[in-house]
Amino acid sequence: MHTRRIGDVEVSAIGLGAMPMSIEGRPDEARSLATIHAALDIGVTLVDTADAYHRDADEVGHNETLIAKALASQDRGRDVLVATKGGHLRPGGGSWTLDGRPEHLKAACEASLRRLGVEAVGLYQFHRPDPGVPYAESVGAIRELLDEGKIRMAGISNADPDQIRQANEILGGRLVSVQNQFSPAFRSSEPELRLCDELGIAFLPWSPLGGISRAGELGSAHAPFARIATVHGVSPQRICLAWMLAKSPVVVPIPGASRPETIRDSAAATDLVLTTEELAELDAG
Repeated sequence: MHTRRIGDVEVSAIGLGAMPMSIEGRPDEARSLATIHAALDIGVTLVDTADAYHRDADEVGHNETLIAKALASQDRGRDVLVATKGGHLRPGGGSWTLDGRPEHLKAACEASLRRLGVEAVGLYQFHRPDPGVPYAESVGAIRELLDEGKIRMAGISNADPDQIRQANEILGGRLVSVQNQFSPAFRSSEPELRLCDELGIAFLPWSPLGGISRAGELGSAHAPFARIATVHGVSPQRICLAWMLAKSPVVVPIPGASRPETIRDSAAATDLVLTTEELAELDAG
């Protein structure tokens, strides 16, 4: 497995997005555990989660608990960077709300620590800006968690360039990651990707294959990815991830998976080399 860096930690160039294993349409626990274990077996050392990755209102942190169980069963916790997030909530009925108050973020981090069974969260990210709370106050809480040793590294998610610069300043240059949506169908985060490349901050594309319900349609929706996949004899999804990896050494995609074969295919993108002409075609399409 090829590797990249998040802060001072070396991680697999492809991470595992664990969200599909906990929300609506999730598989049974046995298949989820098998998926996580398959990821570990092929060298994946970055697992992305959040306290809001759950289906029902009374199971906050379902995904964190699942990951902790999977890591404990193979005694792999020290080999894996678990990236979790706080500040986004699912109060029920499939709805999403925001809470960027410092007191909420600190309490959410404490709860994540307990569920993950660790003394410090490897990477803790402010999940999404809350319009009702000044951004500086929310990121200030993340800085305090970092200073207190509750988290080892700090990141932000769903941020624009100004917020990236502001967060990095508030954190005293210690911002290590930005997790934004980026895929063939959603390319508006290119400015954030370029800024992260300039600053040496890891850029973690979420839903890199287009989302849980549309990942299987990537080839039919984006002809260049299907054409080049045929040339290489691989899936359009693998082409997509290789295209992202080629954009910058700071890019670490986190494709979602809920089956062992899916994460195996995604991870194989690290070995796929695309030509300059193929990359240009994918950029245009």
